[in-house]
Amino acid sequence: MTVSFTQRVRAVAAALAFGVVAQAATAEPQHGIAMYGDPAMPPDFVSLPYVNPQAPTGGRIVTAEVGSFDSLNPFIRKGSVPWQLRFFLGESFMGRSLDEPFTLYGVLAESVETGPNREWVEFTLREGAAFSDGSPVTIEDVMWSYETLGTVGHPRYLGFWEKVASMEQTGERSVRFTFNVEDRELALLAGLRPILKKAQWEGVDFAESTTEIVPITSAPYILDDFEPGRFVSLRRNPDYWGKDVPFRVGTNNIDEVRLEFFGDETAAFEAFKVGEVNSNREFNVARWESQYNFPAVEAGDVVLSVLPHERPSGMTGFVMNTRRDQFADWRVRDAMIQIFNFEFVNEAMTGSAQPRITSYWSNSPLGMSNGPAEGRVQEFLAPFAADLIPGALEGYSLPVSDGTERNRAGTAAALAQMEAAGWTVQDGVMKNSAGEAFTFDILLPQGSSENQSIIDMYVESLARIGVSPTVSVADSAQFKERTDAYDFDMTYYRLGVSLSPGNEQYNYYGSESADRPGGRNLMGVKSPAIDAMIGRLLTSESQDDFVAAVKALDRILTSGRYVIPIYQWNISRLAHAKELKYPDYMPIFGDWPGWQPDVWWYEE
Repeated sequence: MTVSFTQRVRAVAAALAFGVVAQAATAEPQHGIAMYGDPAMPPDFVSLPYVNPQAPTGGRIVTAEVGSFDSLNPFIRKGSVPWQLRFFLGESFMGRSLDEPFTLYGVLAESVETGPNREWVEFTLREGAAFSDGSPVTIEDVMWSYETLGTVGHPRYLGFWEKVASMEQTGERSVRFTFNVEDRELALLAGLRPILKKAQWEGVDFAESTTEIVPITSAPYILDDFEPGRFVSLRRNPDYWGKDVPFRVGTNNIDEVRLEFFGDETAAFEAFKVGEVNSNREFNVARWESQYNFPAVEAGDVVLSVLPHERPSGMTGFVMNTRRDQFADWRVRDAMIQIFNFEFVNEAMTGSAQPRITSYWSNSPLGMSNGPAEGRVQEFLAPFAADLIPGALEGYSLPVSDGTERNRAGTAAALAQMEAAGWTVQDGVMKNSAGEAFTFDILLPQGSSENQSIIDMYVESLARIGVSPTVSVADSAQFKERTDAYDFDMTYYRLGVSLSPGNEQYNYYGSESADRPGGRNLMGVKSPAIDAMIGRLLTSESQDDFVAAVKALDRILTSGRYVIPIYQWNISRLAHAKELKYPDYMPIFGDWPGWQPDVWWYEE
């Protein structure tokens, strides 16, 4: 019998609340590691709870991707890479469970142990671990990978490496990392770095983008074939070394995973309808309700699956770059949110079927509460009261329109905020006291007709307050290049957050990442209060303090008015060939990296 999400989330919360204990004074090797307490799965577990250990192997899954690519190395900053490749090609000491907020189990690692306060972590490599070319994975490969990724790799790896005081080999198959800061999450992050083959990169500039070299790893899939900008084909390695590792049992069952690339969403959907693609994840509820009635669906050859999850909403919408003078003032950003007529947009795009994102951690126990800050949240925010944007302490909620196209209340509120910031409508144009017009550019990725439609409605709303933005559309390579360099005024933004936020939060909105090219801090925020809340959640020794720190962070970010939020997806909608199967038991994270195609199988 499948346990409901609510029951499992409550059980996990209870376990965390009462299981926050210091690590044993005497370290000993373990099969897994959790942020708080102990892993739910015992040392002798056979497989993860959300897989089918008897799943057959074979078949293929083909998905449609909008955009293009010019690199096959997902571990560096340069180039546009299919986002899935780092999950398919990367294999690390530990693997993340999708059924526990932040628990890792051994993959390449036979065991993990930590110091009493997690000031160090040590991993022991499994015997028999091998790269796809058959050569053994060694501690030399491990140490080279950590140092290389931490110095010239993608920015996602840099923050961790800066907190490593030392890395030393402690045995033939073991390595220890000692940290230079107090940060309980580092012991877990250390287990999630991909391990690459050192010999492959001798005499090669690792940081340069190319399609000529595909990183050799020990993962279950090998990149078998590709055509730049057209497709990527990954083949299941029949000689994969780790097929009997408990974390891997019942996973990676499909022989071929193929990514087909298309110029826009319409072409991608048409390819699915005619069978060129056999799995499609749909984000547009209106299209789901009205266009998934084609012959293959009616004949039963295509199955429509609606899948629940208990993930936080994250943030999806249009981010304003505070590095630009136009958006440095929070009152201007508030005006941009006020004039965005969400209720009208939602009705036009989804038939009002999708709820709005209300904060970064909405739809979860970590989301900020309504009304004034209270208790530990208030205590954590109080030292920064003078610098916080209005709403962080007093309470903030997004404006709600009457759903009509004119949005009179939102228009009036936007005009008032622009006037407070020094902008008024003069001869029908929003200008400052020097007579300079207020304008900005909205950067969109090519191929997203949904975003284009939303922005078209937004531009019409902005005209009501005398603002006429330009809209630029860039292909995937140009879009990445510009966003990596923060060369935009406003752009589409999508940020997934989890039930276990940690060091990645610094990359998302930490002060140090604001000027680091290729980071995720697109809004350019530099806030001592945000940095302090991230620090608190990383060093909390109780679940209560951890939750309070995240709620406080959520308040600062949401009241900062950095992003114009649109709708959230509290369910996933997948249409797929009837031969593609998945287990009945859904993990808490639901449809998330590590679930499709990882635990799916193909069965005639």
